[in-house]
Formats: sequence, C-alpha cells, structure tokens
Amino acid sequence: MTERRSRRHFLGTCLMAGVALPGLASSALVITPGQTEGPFYPTIKQNDKDADLTRIEGHSNQAKGEVVIVTGQVLDPDGTPLTNAVVDLWQANTHGRYSHQRDPNPAPLDPDFQGWAIVSTDQNGEYRCRTIRPGAYPVSDEWTRPPHIHFKVSQRGYHEITTQMYFEDEPLNTPDRLLKALTVDQQQAVIARAQSIEDAEATALFRFDVVLKPV
Repeated sequence: MTERRSRRHFLGTCLMAGVALPGLASSALVITPGQTEGPFYPTIKQNDKDADLTRIEGHSNQAKGEVVIVTGQVLDPDGTPLTNAVVDLWQANTHGRYSHQRDPNPAPLDPDFQGWAIVSTDQNGEYRCRTIRPGAYPVSDEWTRPPHIHFKVSQRGYHEITTQMYFEDEPLNTPDRLLKALTVDQQQAVIARAQSIEDAEATALFRFDVVLKPV
C-alpha cells in the first residue's frame, strides 16, 4: 500500500509539472503535449532495442498479449516531416507490469517481451513498431491507468518531447487524471487512431503522429 501511495503521489505531482505545450497558431498543427516520463523509464541495460518489441533476440517465444502495430510521423508545426528524429518508447507488458525494479505491481513479468525500443524516422519522418497492447494497472484504489505507451522524441533544432500515447475507444481514458489534465485538443493529439491493417501477425494498427516545437 505504501508503494502504491508513492506512485500516486508521483503521478499526482506531475499533473502540474507536465504542463502541455500549446499549438503555435490556429493554422499550425497542435504541438504534441508533454506528459510525465513516469517512474519506470528503463534502467536495465539491454542490447535488443529494435522496432519489434514482441520478440527478443535469442528467445524462441513471442511475447504474450495482443500484437499491434504503432506507426506515425514526426512533424514540425507546418506538417514538414522530420528525418532521423529519435523515437524512444517504452511500456508495460500485457499484464500491466513494467520490467523495472521499482514497479510494485504484482502482475507477472514477461521474459519474452522487449518492452523498450529506440528507432529513427525515415526520409518521410515515419517510424513503425510492432509491440503488445499494454495492460492497464492500478495507481491507487481509485485510479487505474489506461493502456498507454511512453514516448520520448528528439531532433536537432527542436524541443525534445516526453509524452504518452493512448488507444482510441479505451473506456479507462475518460477518468484518467493525467489525460484529463490536457485540453480537449491536446487529448485528441495523444490518442492514437485505429487504421486498416494488412498484417497477418498483428490484430490492429494505430497511428500516432508527434509534432515537435522548434527551438
């Protein structure tokens, strides 16, 4: 219970600390709002941080859970694609557990889930990852975090952004305290939209674009 209160205090504090950035102008794209990095950024060294989080190099088994594709572009406020932007993402597994020594969640770990990727955008500013839809997890008796993926995106000449991606039509989005702290437009900017998919090894594809603010 003490650890759960600690997590609740950390996230509650970040409701004010993670102030979102507004759009530059009505004619520009909404700059992706900042959200807390959270206490579970990976600290355990791992060699495999490629775009497929469902498999770890040297493991014969695939990660447990629903396989999904997450793709999108990194853009400037005018919609220009940003090439070679660094997209650093991490998340909980299908049970809602992070591979992190500080996570008090008693849900099981998945030894076959990579959980962390660092990729670069291509010449069209695009990135694409195969992963597992993360599970929800309790912060307190009154608050359960919806499934989400953490993103840290950077490119020279732009402000680095740390944010979270949420899934369209997820019931837990509505009461989530971190998501509710954003304006309606900013909430729409961090909710990934389902797209049509032609991939026999994934059940869904979600698009999540990130708009960076110039320095």
